[in-house]
This record gives sequence, structure tokens and C-alpha cells, in this order.
Amino acid sequence: MKRLFMIFMVIMLYVPFAGHALTLEEGLKIVVESGRDVAIARSDEDAARASVSLARSPWLPSVDLYGRETWLRNQPAAKLPFTLPTTPGSPPPPDSIPNSQTQFLTYGIKATQILYDFGKTSSSVGAAEHGLKSREIETDRMKSQVALDFTIAYLDLLESDKLLQVSREEVQQYEAHKKDTESRFAAGVITKNEVLQADVTLADSRQRAVSADNLRSLRESRINSLLLRPLNEQVKPEEIKTSPSAGLTLEEAWTSAEATSSRLKEIDQTIAVKEENIKALHAEYMPTFYLSGGYEYSENKYMVHQDNWSAVAGVNVNLYSGGASNSRTGLARAELRSLKLSRDKMLDGIRLEVKGAYLDLQSSAQKMEVTKTAVAQAEENLRLQRLRYREGVGTATEVLDAVTLLTTAESNSWKALYGMKRAEASLLNAAGKDLVGMYGK
Repeated sequence: MKRLFMIFMVIMLYVPFAGHALTLEEGLKIVVESGRDVAIARSDEDAARASVSLARSPWLPSVDLYGRETWLRNQPAAKLPFTLPTTPGSPPPPDSIPNSQTQFLTYGIKATQILYDFGKTSSSVGAAEHGLKSREIETDRMKSQVALDFTIAYLDLLESDKLLQVSREEVQQYEAHKKDTESRFAAGVITKNEVLQADVTLADSRQRAVSADNLRSLRESRINSLLLRPLNEQVKPEEIKTSPSAGLTLEEAWTSAEATSSRLKEIDQTIAVKEENIKALHAEYMPTFYLSGGYEYSENKYMVHQDNWSAVAGVNVNLYSGGASNSRTGLARAELRSLKLSRDKMLDGIRLEVKGAYLDLQSSAQKMEVTKTAVAQAEENLRLQRLRYREGVGTATEVLDAVTLLTTAESNSWKALYGMKRAEASLLNAAGKDLVGMYGK
């Protein structure tokens, strides 16, 4: 099933969404599984996994194969502890006997296995495993961040669609007003100035519509960038109908954030890594027991056996290292204290972040209530001003002001709506909720 899902994700990446509305759930699944930032986090996770294997290597034997050719200037020899008897008329006997050649070949194989190091290796392995867990948490945190970024970008695009629609409706309103002014000018009721005023206002409105269209295109490219698609690919977002944060209280958000925050989990793993490192540093004061053995051949015609097998049981103890071990231990302890204080600070920061997002959501909801009546009032005001203008009792300026008021009310209404939805997504993310699951319900 996982393989089929990945194939589906690849197809979604390269098949355009032309004629198909892209839902938030579909986009979230793509960016969480295939996004660039998530891929980078997974690469860091693979590196941490390799570090675990590296830390475990002292538990396995170290095997070395070697070979060398040696040239000596003086031939090695051993002095005789006695004097050989001499024969009259013969040269004096030697006082030493050669025990090696001046040139010889040596090769062999050697294996060394650490038997016990008082927990140094196990502490290093524990630190590496906590480091891997930290990277896995970082990957989950990156997924959450990417999901939030995509959700915000998706809501921005929806907002741009609505604002572009408002701009186009404003252009239509000004075009209708221009027709009214032209009709009244042809009837000789108004002067040319009002027609010119309508032309200028219409041109200015069209410029704003172009700017709104450009903003929409830029936000569409942002979505495509997150989806790893061509920037000019068409995106048709679908309206979000769910409200995942409904009924979520501040206390519940705090509790959820403290229990699921990836930042807290990550710093907890970092603290565990530092504690294991301190244990490994303490083990440096203790001896290391090892067993070594191997085979060696050394070319030497003076030796009875030119090759030999060996086995060695030994112990290594670092008696003094210039204070380096004490300094590393003191440094690690200071860093551990700093991490624990940072965790307390981070917890307060998370609670503040959750409260800020919660208050932002409440404020946005209140703005929504205010803008609901403003749009209806602005529409009615424009209808009345047009009637007054057509009946000759209102002015062109009053109509233009009414159009501006309606555009402002509609724009504020849409901005309040999507501001509330963005605040909702930020609150869910701050509370440690899974946005893919929340918006997929």
C-alpha cells in the first residue's frame, strides 16, 4: 500500500490539475511526503542513522591486514656473553652473531576486540540513538511547518481569488456608472466634467484589478513551488468548508502543545544526548580491557620460525591527558545546564505562541461579525445613490464614494474571513495538531 501511495504522489506531482480543483487535503499530502524541506530533513535523518552504526563499531572487532619491506643499514646482531676458544694460526672468533637480515619482508593480520570499557561505548551508542530520535522529531517538525506554510499559501490564494473578484466587480460598477454619465451628458443634464471623472475613476479601477490579478498569479506560483510543479501551472483551489479548531479552548490548546510539541521533544532528546556524552567522558578515567591476536610472517633466515601466531590480553589506562578530560566534562555539564534552562524558556515561549494564535483567532472572528453587516449596508447604499443620481437628486461623487465603500467593505470581509482561517491554522499548528489529519476530516 505504501508503494502504491508513493506512485500516486509522483503522478500528482507531474499531472497538471487543469480542470480539477486542488483541495487543501490533496496539497498537504503532496508537500508533506515530497516537499524539498522534508527531503532535506530525511537526509539529515539518514546521516544520524549512520552515526548510530559508527558509534556501535567498537563492539565489533577491528581487523588489520599489513605488509612491509624493510631495509637496514647495519645488520642486527647479538653479542655473545662468552668468548669462543681460539685455534693457533686461525683468525679471531667473532664476538656477535647475526639475528636478522638487512632486507626482509613482513606481512600479517591482526584482530583487536574491546572486552570492556566501563560503558564508554554504550554511552556513545546511546547518545547517537538519541541523536537519531532527535532528527526523526525534526523531520516531523518540518512536516508540520511545511503543512502550515502550504495551508497559509493556499488560504492566500483563495483570498486573492476573492479580492480579484471584488476588483472586477468594482470595474463593472464604474463601467455602469460611466454609462449613466454618458446617457445624462447626451441628454444635456450634466457637464462633460462628470464624464471625464467617470473615465479617470474607471481607469484607476482597472489598474487595481491588474494588480490584484498579478498578486493572484504570484500566490499561484507559490503553491506550485511548494508542490514541485512548474511555476506557471494553473491552480484551482477549492474552498475550505471545515473548521477544525471549533470548540478548542485555550487550556486544551496549551495541554496539547505541551504534550505534542516537536520542539520540546527535540530539546529533550538533545538533553539525553548530552547526558550520555557525560557518561562517556566519565568512562575515559577508567581502564579499557581488550583482546588481540593475529598471524605474522617475517622473512629471516636466522630465525627458527619465520612465522607465528599470537594472542594478547591487555589493558589501557589514560593516567593523564593534560586536563583535557576534566575540561571536556566541565564543558558538557555547562552545556547540559544551559539546555535545561532553554527548555523552560521554550515551554513558556510555546505557551505564549499558543495564546497569541488563540487571541488572533478570537479577534478575527469578531472582525468577521463586524464585516457581515457592513457589506449589506454598502450594497444598499450604492443602490440608493444610483437611484438618486438617475433621478437627478444625487451627485456623481456620491455614487463613486458608494462604489468605493462597497469595494472596501467586501475586501475587508474577505480579508477578515481568510485572516480567521489563517489564525485557525496557526493555532492548530502551535497546539501540535496534525494539519493533514485535521483538514482531511
